[in-house]
Amino acid sequence: MKFTELTIHTTAEASEVVADVLWRYTNYGVAISDVSDVIALQRNKSMYWDYIDDSLKEGGDVLVKAFIPLESAPATIPKIRADIEECKANGKFYLKFGTLEATQRTVEGDDWLEIWRKHFRPIHIGNKIVVCPEWIEYEPQQSERVVKLDSNMAFGTGEHETTAMCLRLLQHYLTPASVCIDVGCGSGILGISAIKLGASYAYLSDIDEIAVKSATHNSEINGVSDRVKVVRADLLNNADVKGDVVMANITAEILVRLAPVITQYLHRYGVLILSGIIESRLKSVIDAFTAQHLKLEKRLHEGEWYALSFRL
Repeated sequence: MKFTELTIHTTAEASEVVADVLWRYTNYGVAISDVSDVIALQRNKSMYWDYIDDSLKEGGDVLVKAFIPLESAPATIPKIRADIEECKANGKFYLKFGTLEATQRTVEGDDWLEIWRKHFRPIHIGNKIVVCPEWIEYEPQQSERVVKLDSNMAFGTGEHETTAMCLRLLQHYLTPASVCIDVGCGSGILGISAIKLGASYAYLSDIDEIAVKSATHNSEINGVSDRVKVVRADLLNNADVKGDVVMANITAEILVRLAPVITQYLHRYGVLILSGIIESRLKSVIDAFTAQHLKLEKRLHEGEWYALSFRL
């Protein structure tokens, strides 16, 4: 089987948005290549490389690649480009998208999916959560909780800073009796992690049908579907639950729009965890939620991104 390898040149801050668009059109892998990630790993010594080019510098384009079956590429690629351009044009993400230059080439892909899968390894986040692709066997330590994801379907694998920071904050606040809500759940990683950590119930919502299917599937392979409800819904509309912990890892503009209503879904003294915030939008998010009588408790910062926790 042959594939068209489509590569989009963008920025670090817009790479996740571009990747999410690409995921709508392929089940054969999406990869983000950012030299800043390599440099960061080398600096914090969390990974060692046999060889690293001393000339590597932070900045420059981030490459987002998707692999599309050759026969469907002529019809699919224009749709991808149109969706990405729409994200850029409407300005709702408040992100710099860069050139969005696109290149493509034909690749022999009979074993591409297997090669792509080899990219994924168990990801340790905080003291307890290990995110692991479903096809990898991992023996957890006594205190660890393994969250398995089918990364061939999902938005959100734990690799991105925004997801990782949410999981760190979740581990700080969660109690065994907690009811959790995840707005814009993507792969379901946050809600599933909450159950694995001992939460009593998780309510997950997303407007994207593929994300809902992904979160439902991931709940099943983790054996937690009896305590997880996944719905296709516009933000929190029609939710019939209140959460002790409410999470939203989405764009700053949507977070600001959520601010006047989100407290309706938060128990008294509950915790709100927000992520997906770039520095230029940080103040507007903090102002929007403190105006709702929420108290800012914690602020995390990784790469281009911020995560916040508030207490009602």
